Amino acid sequence: MDPCPFVRLTVGNLALKIPVASKPARSVVHPSSSPCFCKIKLKNFPLQTAVVPYIPPENQFPDNQFQTLAATFHLSKADIDKLAAKSIFSAKPCLKIAIYTGRRGTTCGVNSGRLLGKVSVPLDLAGTESRACVFHNGWISVGKEANKSSSAQFHLNVKAEPDPRFVFQFDGEPECSPQVFQIRGNIRQPVFTCKFSFRSTGDRNQRSRSLQSEPSSSRSWLSSFGSERERPGKERKGWSITVHDLSGSPVAAASMVTPFVASPGSDRVSRSNPGSWLILRPGDGTWKPWGRLEAWRERGSSDGLGYRFELIPDMSAAAIVLAESTLSSGKGGKFVIDLGGTSNGNGTNGRATPGSATSPACSPRSSGDFGYGLWPFSVYRGFVMSARVEGEGKCSKPSVEVSVQHVNCTEDAAAFVALAAAIDLSMDACRLFSQRLRKELCNDQDLHG
Repeated sequence: MDPCPFVRLTVGNLALKIPVASKPARSVVHPSSSPCFCKIKLKNFPLQTAVVPYIPPENQFPDNQFQTLAATFHLSKADIDKLAAKSIFSAKPCLKIAIYTGRRGTTCGVNSGRLLGKVSVPLDLAGTESRACVFHNGWISVGKEANKSSSAQFHLNVKAEPDPRFVFQFDGEPECSPQVFQIRGNIRQPVFTCKFSFRSTGDRNQRSRSLQSEPSSSRSWLSSFGSERERPGKERKGWSITVHDLSGSPVAAASMVTPFVASPGSDRVSRSNPGSWLILRPGDGTWKPWGRLEAWRERGSSDGLGYRFELIPDMSAAAIVLAESTLSSGKGGKFVIDLGGTSNGNGTNGRATPGSATSPACSPRSSGDFGYGLWPFSVYRGFVMSARVEGEGKCSKPSVEVSVQHVNCTEDAAAFVALAAAIDLSMDACRLFSQRLRKELCNDQDLHG
């Protein structure tokens, strides 16, 4: 499999120094007593915001400080070509940053922060698909006194690094058992097939006919992680999707192990009682759990699909949360696992859509501990994967991007494809129970009951 070129543009190591005025004006909010923030903008990409730490004027920025990310933009080859396109109306592409003192947010429609100054960093992205490039690392004078020694100083690091990915596209909705193609430029090559099925009511642990020959020991995984009890009331249960390679061998699976059940007196799946999927991979002649996806319907103005994905090291170790956020039920969005991303909530994968978000941490339970070597899945770093899904009622053919560094074999890629299918199917599983699902998602009992 040949990957597609991508570039990861990061902005980090932010800091601000402001000289102390001899007679500070009462109207000025000084950053030593109030937080600072900045707005980061790249043409054709959504605005991102980040907190800017304040350091005393006499302090130097430590050269050995760990890289702290404030914003991340992921650029495809098409994005780079667009930014580099010459026009009489556009100059060389630039990263633009506006720095503010005071708190973020608005009051009565007016921004509460006070603009301190703006910074523009020119970008020459040619060749960054194959080599890293640092566009700026150090201090820049900002504000009205930018050319004077008494000006405020803003520190930042802006760099681009190659981040090649495998890109996959479902040729239909997951419940329609589609093919999955690998995409590279204009080339579409089939690599997987999917089989959607229901576990029979007689055998709650059976996932699909294609897996009936699996060893009986594999069935214990489902009963260990799922809820096998019958539940009264409204529920959606027993969905399963198996990913096969072109030879017909099953290489990954997603099985609904906890039914999606409407909470009492409600028409929705609640966060306190989510449905869940087990993502499985073949190993030692049986299926082994790789990850667990929980999903529910958020309340309030967001009214979105809430989700949490965690890795399962083994039966005895605690699960490790890699992603937890919300997707818009109406507009869809991107499910993203990015362990070097930002937690500002304003964008994912550089292209924030309503409801999309990044995963800001890489340690157990999102503790924020960036000590990669301290946890058992330190192999997962940086961008891991993303899956684009559509909102309710729309034809969804999920597209999946997986970082090359996380794919060593066919089963690796297939596991991410199965996870993308589970996310997409969760959008339907979490629909209000007053809404009827398409016939492919209803078993005979649902259709005739």
